Amino acid sequence: MPGRADSKLKTLYLMDILREKTDEDHPMSAADICQELDDRGVAAERKSIYANLEVLRQYNLDVVKTSTPKKGFFLGDREFEPVELRLITDAIQSASFISQANSRKLISKFEKNLSIYQRENFRKQVYIDKRNKTDNDAIYYRINELAEAIDKKCRAKVTYERRRLEEGSAVRNETRIMTVSPYAMVWLNDHYYLICNNAKYDNLMHLRIERIKRVDVLEQEPVRPVSEVSEYKGSFDTADYSAKIFEGFSGTVEVVELRCANELYDTIADLFGSKVAIIGADEDTFTVRVQVATSEGFIGWVLKFGTKMQVVWPSHIRDAVRETAEAVAKQYQI
Repeated sequence: MPGRADSKLKTLYLMDILREKTDEDHPMSAADICQELDDRGVAAERKSIYANLEVLRQYNLDVVKTSTPKKGFFLGDREFEPVELRLITDAIQSASFISQANSRKLISKFEKNLSIYQRENFRKQVYIDKRNKTDNDAIYYRINELAEAIDKKCRAKVTYERRRLEEGSAVRNETRIMTVSPYAMVWLNDHYYLICNNAKYDNLMHLRIERIKRVDVLEQEPVRPVSEVSEYKGSFDTADYSAKIFEGFSGTVEVVELRCANELYDTIADLFGSKVAIIGADEDTFTVRVQVATSEGFIGWVLKFGTKMQVVWPSHIRDAVRETAEAVAKQYQI
């Protein structure tokens, strides 16, 4: 028929119809499918529908035939199940480094995996708190540029912006331009960080990626060997490093012994692994030996557990925790 879509497209249109218009609660009969195809400009008979459905099965599409409560066909297994999309969506919603606009675009793309009926229920549960979101919509470009530098093992010149409070409660943006050796990008405490070395110093530093406004990849300048700025030899161990830092603060990696109330075992095991070295225990407490990046973040982390956690060793970290606790207590003295 003149003006009709090529019938060779029928199988592809049929796949779209199954994905968009069917699920376990909404099967479609062969007659309904024929009508949907007709709306798309493809003529089809019921007999040919069965043959096309068989082709899709051979293509490993999970086309399910059902007779109750309604006779018809629906797409069973999908690339993502609704519960899996729920987890992905929750992660996107909680990620402060993804802007409100980009969050909605991402979620909308994932939604296409659902039927229109599942999508309707799914959207009722989506809530994006714009108060917790960056306004940097260009973060995707920065991530790509940093990934390129990491992949090519070359340095990058970054323009980094932070907010500063001045006298009179005025807030201004402070911009720094620095040349860094990038080693990894990690998601920690709902922020996305670049782990790198500033060429001026001999340690690792963290940069919030949503605060990076420009990246220039310096392909002719190789990264500084990570062994020069950390305890890692050969290559940077992202998983190991992530387990040692606290609240986004880097620091010198040291062995620390912690005495904890028994109720904190899950917290310790979640952070350091179930094979964490327990070196002592009694009826109420256990003592562990762990490697951590000792920093303000670590001290704050210890203090938030109050009397349920205590640094036993080394003495200089124990003293630092005590001095911080005394300084905090002093602020509340009347």
